[in-house]
Amino acid sequence: MSILDRDTYNAFCRHTHVSIDGASLGPLAGLTFGLKDLFDVAGYRTGFGSPDWLRTHEPAVEHAAVLPPLLAAGASMVGKTHTEEMAFSLTGENAHYGTPRNPAAPGRVPGGSSSGSAVAVAAGLMDFAIGSDTGGSVRAPASFCGIYGIRPTHGRISLKGACPLAPSFDTVGWFARDAAMLSRVGKVLLPSGVSTSDAPLRVLVATDAFVQATPEGAAALAPVVARVTEMLGGAESIVLAPEGLPSWFDVFRVLQYYDIWEAHREWIARVNPTFGAQVAARFAAVAQTDPHEVAQMRLRRDAIRAQLDALLAGNTVLLMPTAPDIAPLLQLPPAETVAVRERALALLCVAGLGGLPQLSMPLASRDGCPIGLSLVAGRGGDERLLSVATLLESGWG
Repeated sequence: MSILDRDTYNAFCRHTHVSIDGASLGPLAGLTFGLKDLFDVAGYRTGFGSPDWLRTHEPAVEHAAVLPPLLAAGASMVGKTHTEEMAFSLTGENAHYGTPRNPAAPGRVPGGSSSGSAVAVAAGLMDFAIGSDTGGSVRAPASFCGIYGIRPTHGRISLKGACPLAPSFDTVGWFARDAAMLSRVGKVLLPSGVSTSDAPLRVLVATDAFVQATPEGAAALAPVVARVTEMLGGAESIVLAPEGLPSWFDVFRVLQYYDIWEAHREWIARVNPTFGAQVAARFAAVAQTDPHEVAQMRLRRDAIRAQLDALLAGNTVLLMPTAPDIAPLLQLPPAETVAVRERALALLCVAGLGGLPQLSMPLASRDGCPIGLSLVAGRGGDERLLSVATLLESGWG
């Protein structure tokens, strides 16, 4: 039976369905996964959440780089999962293909742009899923859907065969319902990197990041932070951005918009695609990016990255909210969606600007809806995050 017959959540694509059996033996043998529809599968068109993209691109000649290692490790791909249009959203509401239904927070958005992947995992339709994360497209849906999700160090996993959004921020990412499974997939996908340190773990709590959360979200996270820091042997409070995290988002926004326009302006001019209203508004803004401002913001990014490298040196992890609060309601008015998006991106931009790995854990809730708490490490510290998350999960009870 096809996964489409069991998918009552609109998590999987009907316009480009494909399944592939994995090897009979391997570290992921017997597991199933979904692949976000911005990664190529040989012989099939990649939809990228846009009917016009699907129409104007030929079938892929080869698999995206992330796919063969998973198949060789024994995992079977059961289908392609929905992405928000051009991967340019944090809500997951696709104007063309509909919105995947959030199993953990009915009536609320699943988070984007890896909405289908997150929903399929949260609904138990498969063991893990592959997404991508540019500005939060794995971390936000992981938080909103109550599952684990990781954005790895920028550049650690090849994006060959993936549709770009903003290449200087784009990463592969993945979801699972538990930290052990997230780590199991990581052992297949992550090339050899920074060795695990025997030094004592240093834990930091970003106080200004918790101020960026809503008061209700921060209150829901507070007892979880207390318990996590106790389990990890204590923590030190720090301020990430004395000038305010929204100012860091300004840097991220300008550089991301420049990347997006460079990646897609030729196709947009040639095809004149029909975008959903909110995505169309974002592309209109992207087209107005000032090159002089880009140069200034690159210098600011360099300074922020150097600051984060120093802060997270050694065996250090940082605690911060993944998102400001529980998932927003579906179909908010455009102005409210923009406000929610900008508040969230002031948190989510930190890892993007630093090229850092970030792992969201589903440890808190409010009004029956999940909120993620994140671990962040220095560049190359992906395995440290997976190890700490697995440790916390094993002792959580």
